Amino acid sequence: MNISIVVTQEEHYKYAQEICDTIESSALLRGTGIAKRTPEYIQKKMEKGDAVIALNNGIFAGFCYIESWQHGQFVAHSGLIVHPDYRNLGLAKQIKSFVFDYSLQKYPEAKVFGITTGLAVMKINSDLGYKPVPFSELTNDPSFWKGCQTCTNFEILKSKEYKMCLCTGMLFDPKEKPKDPPKHPFNVRVLNRLIAIKKSLFLKK
Repeated sequence: MNISIVVTQEEHYKYAQEICDTIESSALLRGTGIAKRTPEYIQKKMEKGDAVIALNNGIFAGFCYIESWQHGQFVAHSGLIVHPDYRNLGLAKQIKSFVFDYSLQKYPEAKVFGITTGLAVMKINSDLGYKPVPFSELTNDPSFWKGCQTCTNFEILKSKEYKMCLCTGMLFDPKEKPKDPPKHPFNVRVLNRLIAIKKSLFLKK
């Protein structure tokens, strides 16, 4: 298997629809909330060089893109997805590590953050040196939170005044120590407990 991860170019625009379909089907399968993307939005990210794609001899295998907020003070990696045919190969971690290093080069002064409900993504983030933080430490740019409107859990976020949701906020500050070794070892049991507590509080009738 010859999988390559590269920064997107014009030749990759043709994969935009497949990327969106894969992201949506994955969210439906997991039963998790996720902000929907359009092919036009994905292509725009490709045009700006703010996305990376994994290909296996021209066949789509994975994807992730970068968003910047508050004039480059914060950046986030969104839409991380691996095609079902290429899962359980460690590809998600490879893509995340690639886009992480690339974003640090492109936005060297920015804090890197993300919000997610996925334990696998939390584990990858933790290995890269992210730490769990309250939403107050993330960007306050309204356009970021506007992107959550298509998520099934948006009403929870809105009712909590954008201070908390089922997602966990995670942050990497490049001004702190290097990412190796991670300062905040990942604990699956703790994160599972946190998610269970959030669900009991936010999803009760």
